[in-house]
Order: sequence, then C-alpha cells, then structure tokens
Amino acid sequence: MNDLHVAFIEDTGLHGGTQIWVAEAMRFLRSQGVQVTLLAPAGGWNAREAAREGDLRLITYDYDAVVHQAPPEQAIWTRALDGADVAVCTVHPPRKGFHCSVFAARCLRAAQLPTVLIPKTGTIVPEYERRFYLPDAEVRTAVIAITRFTRDYLVSTYQIPAEQVHLIYQGTDVQRFTPDPARHEQALTRYPAPPESRFILGNIGSFEERKGQLLLLEALAEARRSNPGLHLFLVGDGPDEERLRNAVAAAGMESAVSFFPFTREPELVFERLDALVLSSLRKEGLPNVLLEAMAMGVAVISTRLAGTPEVVSDEETGFLVEPGDRTALATAITRLAADSTARQRMATAGQRQIREKFDKQRQFHQFLNLFRRLRSGAADAATPG
Repeated sequence: MNDLHVAFIEDTGLHGGTQIWVAEAMRFLRSQGVQVTLLAPAGGWNAREAAREGDLRLITYDYDAVVHQAPPEQAIWTRALDGADVAVCTVHPPRKGFHCSVFAARCLRAAQLPTVLIPKTGTIVPEYERRFYLPDAEVRTAVIAITRFTRDYLVSTYQIPAEQVHLIYQGTDVQRFTPDPARHEQALTRYPAPPESRFILGNIGSFEERKGQLLLLEALAEARRSNPGLHLFLVGDGPDEERLRNAVAAAGMESAVSFFPFTREPELVFERLDALVLSSLRKEGLPNVLLEAMAMGVAVISTRLAGTPEVVSDEETGFLVEPGDRTALATAITRLAADSTARQRMATAGQRQIREKFDKQRQFHQFLNLFRRLRSGAADAATPG
C-alpha cells in the first residue's frame, strides 16, 4: 500500500511544456497508487485538465487575489498543502511582490505542516532571487533541476547546498513519439502544406516574444532566397499571434507559412516535419518539444540555451545556434535542407540518444523514488543523472 501524498502547485493559467508535464506526472503518480492534490488558478489549463480526470484532489484559487497574500488566500493554500508529504512548486516569474514558492513556504510555516517543499525548475533567469528556491530556513526544502546546467548554476551562483539540489532530466514518452505510417496518413490531412513545399520546418509552442518566432520568420525569408521550397508550420497560440500573422503578411510569405492551433497531438505535427526549429531567445530549460521531435526521428535546430546543449550536440544530434543570431539560424536551415545525408545521420543519432537517456517513464520513477526518500527524511537522497 502506498500512502504517499504529493501536491502540485501551478501558479499560471496558461499551458506549455511545464503544465503538460504536471498533468502527465499527476497521471503517472495516480497509476502508482499515490494520492495527488493540485493547487492551481481557477479556470486555468491545469485546473481544467484535472477536472476532466476526476480522480484527484483539486483545489483552486483566484489568480489575481492571491498576490495580496491575505488570510483567505492563505487558508486555501494551507488546506491544499495539509496532509501532503511533498509539495512540488514550479518556479514561475514573480508578480506584484508575490511568488508561489515563497507563499507556499509561508503557509507551511504558519500551519507548522511537515510537508517538504520542492521548487522545480529548468530555467535560469538572472532576475530570480535565491529565496524562490530556498524560501524559508524553517521549512524543509529540496530543489529539483531538470538540466545539469540549471543544477550547477543553483549550486555555484545561488550557493544552494549541493545535497539539496537534485538533477532529474525531463524525459519524453518514447512509445508515443515513434513514427507511425498510419498516423502519417492522418497527418497529411490534418496538416496540409502547399504542393510547392519541398522542405517543412516546424515551430511548436506558445506565440510569445521569448520564443523568437519573429526572428525565425526573418531567418526563413533569408533562407528562402536560395531555397524557395521551404515552408514553415507555426503551431500554437499566445499573445503574439496577431503580430506574427502581420509579420508574415508584411513579408509577403503567406504561401510559405501555415498557422495551426495548439494541439494535444503534437506527434501528428512531427509526422509532417523535415525539421523542428526551436528559436527561443531566453528562458528555456529542456523543452519538451525538442525531446519529442528527436524521439520521432525529426532533425532539430535549437538555440543554445540552458539545457539544450545537453541533448543537442552541434552537428552530431542537430544544429545549435546562438540566441538572436538570425544569420546563423538561416544558415542552419539552409544546410539541413540541402544535405539529406547529414540530416538523416543527426536525426538517427538524436533518436537513439532520447531512447537511451530521456525515457519519461524511467524519469517519472526517479521522481517517485525521490519523493519517497524525502518523505522518509533520508538525508542521503541520491542525485540521479
């Protein structure tokens, strides 16, 4: 019998790789007999997903009201954390003086709850404060980093004791993200491209400035001068969608760019791609979309951010370019489109690496084992990876 109780704290209503991971982690833990609580903003993506599941404890709060940290909000958070052995809190940007892990620690301390607080992060933002990771010396805390880059930074720059920072790489579902001929036929219908398209690039994720889609459009225009058969799928949604559509129209590239909405089935998109391009400018950890594409045997181009070099070795498992370097991005696109032999070699090597080192099921078990060790109070909890 497993009496472990894990709470997840998500302080965003949006959906992205992290929020999808939370949903999948909760599903896995429940399959292992673990009691799960989700504390999330009312009406947000994770709350809606949890309500659909129906077999977990869901407690919601007012996203705007919680920043005041008043007694009613504190009571809601305390009720959610009461009884949990560990509470996993994604480290999000602070807002109006509020930070979710700091407030969670305040609730735990005030109620004298024995819950272990676990800030989880894959992203290093220089403006973030040390207290986001170690919010209160009186609250038992462990930190999970999903890349070695992040772990090393937390230890060396924030001076967080190494024994408190645990490395567990973000993984992907290698069984789900496997090429499938029948699914490929479905993808041709779901994600059509103009007949003149000879090489299809994809960018999947939130449409926002930090993701670098405007830069990607500029690089695409540059690369199309020598290869007019290039076509780009932009898949997702977000605050920059209108701006991106206007940029495509202004560049006269309506026939070279297709917009598709956020999808719960990214594997269908990967079936259509010759290459995935991650053009992010900042604030990335180890993006799920990168792991998923590589598992599918899709060639990748990524900016060199945080943990991306830990999975993409330049010219071995993909191309790496510096964030914001439009010319380097255009050159990588051109090279990948022109050299099918190198493209297949890198795609095969990348797929092999994901299957050997980034299997999500194996890593979910690592999370579960760590939670159990933390609950038991083991001081020597190992650092996987």
